[in-house]
Amino acid sequence: MSILRSARSTIFLIAFAPALSFAQDKYFDAGGVRIRYLEQGSGEPVVLVHGFGNTAEIWSANRIVQDLSRNYRVISFDLRGHGKSDKPHDAARYGREMGLDVVRLLDHLHIQKAHIVGYSLGGYIISQLLTLRPEQFLSATLIAGAGRFNWDSTRAALAETEAVERERECISRSMLFRLAPPNAPHPSEDSLKVLSAKCFADSTQDRLAFAAITRSRADQAMTPAATAAVTVPTLAIVGTDDPEKAGLDALVRLRPSVKLVVVSGATHGGPRGVLGRPELRSALREFLASHR
Repeated sequence: MSILRSARSTIFLIAFAPALSFAQDKYFDAGGVRIRYLEQGSGEPVVLVHGFGNTAEIWSANRIVQDLSRNYRVISFDLRGHGKSDKPHDAARYGREMGLDVVRLLDHLHIQKAHIVGYSLGGYIISQLLTLRPEQFLSATLIAGAGRFNWDSTRAALAETEAVERERECISRSMLFRLAPPNAPHPSEDSLKVLSAKCFADSTQDRLAFAAITRSRADQAMTPAATAAVTVPTLAIVGTDDPEKAGLDALVRLRPSVKLVVVSGATHGGPRGVLGRPELRSALREFLASHR
């Protein structure tokens, strides 16, 4: 999906043009929800978990699948509520179920352990999964998403605000503003209307599923004690110009064993997004190689 030139610096979650993929679509059943996944390469398994509003293609759009599949069996999938996967409208079908889909996918492929990498919402998902099913991990990588170990009434109110915006406009202006780089101009009202119209016109974007996902955030919450107790080797990567950096800094204070890589000048997404930076690919390859 393209974006308006004036909004380029703030529209993150839909700013990546899909890249061609030669992997064949496959599907598995996740407790009654049909999930689409892709496999490329061979070797130790690496599972890639994308962010809110993305699809599995975001990893190939940023050359991450192509890079890793030279040495690893790379498995990416469309989260429930996204892409070609089923899109329930009940918030109870999301929350921690989104992380358990990773376990279901591994079971489907008869894989006991994998390196699991999550970006943005994907980072939040696997951060919780680390507290629920640590035995499934060879390692964990959290990209621009720390986990909901600081859930409170303020964050719950924000989730409801963003869910209502999704229901009404398909996009969430509050989320777009929240993830904007420091001092970046917000998109104009006209820009937001165009983005909303494009979201409504895109058959892969389901506003009611997006609202349900947003309302399920409380079910992804975990205690600081459970977060601190994780022993799985963990890498965290974030840009200096990403508001999510504060959450990853807090995670490192809770769990000093987390290796934090900060990419200078990188944002949450968009033209300066951290996923497209060579520093990310280099750090990820080095980390995976050290935990094979």
